[in-house]
Amino acid sequence: MAEPEADTQKVALITGAARGIGLATAKLFLAEGWRVALLDRDAEELETACAELGPDTLALVRDISNPQDAPAALRDVLERFGRLDTLVNNAGVADFGPIDETDFDRWRRVMETNLDGTFLMSQAALPALKESRGALVNIASISGLRASTLRVAYGTSKAAVIQLTKQQAAELGEFGIRANCVCPGPVRTKLAMAVHSPEIIAAYHDAIPLNRYGSESEIAEVIVFLCSPRASYVTGQVIAADGGFESTGVGLPALRN
Repeated sequence: MAEPEADTQKVALITGAARGIGLATAKLFLAEGWRVALLDRDAEELETACAELGPDTLALVRDISNPQDAPAALRDVLERFGRLDTLVNNAGVADFGPIDETDFDRWRRVMETNLDGTFLMSQAALPALKESRGALVNIASISGLRASTLRVAYGTSKAAVIQLTKQQAAELGEFGIRANCVCPGPVRTKLAMAVHSPEIIAAYHDAIPLNRYGSESEIAEVIVFLCSPRASYVTGQVIAADGGFESTGVGLPALRN
């Protein structure tokens, strides 16, 4: 089967793409014939990732919390690829701590990336997405759907991303732009496995109906589906890719025994 011409290939821009869910999503888009711009503030990791992924990628060393970086990133994408069909707002800061130890500076560090950066990138992408009648996918978290300890800034930022997604869906549908939100539950990343004790892992397994962490590639499958024609009538939705964790609410895991 002949490959499509370059100017007809769809283009995705993924933030926080040097590792984890962002990188897994980039790989899946590439496997489905898309070209991908990967944005991250970690220059070394980003360059390594793009070198391994091949010529249909663009490395953007940017910090989405900087208001100047979003429009600059979009200019680079359009200069290289000529179009944008999907923006995946995946970049985020995971900073956990007690409420009484979360001062305003710490609060703002989380908000300026998780919420402000998502807003800024989305605004900068709108002209291109209107042209392509494209898709927005914002990555929130199960922590935006259900409260937990040590997540006053992180959980609040992700809850705000969920509401932002609904606002985008309500206002941008007339331009053919779809906006959806994915809320991952516990995901088996290198970082999670490094910081989660055996007791924490066991507790998560007991609380999740599927009895395991998710994988980065499983989250990527949901994201890419939402950006595809297969989801052409799906917008304004919040999908918890969490093994059923959110559905269990505050039920006592011990009762399952």
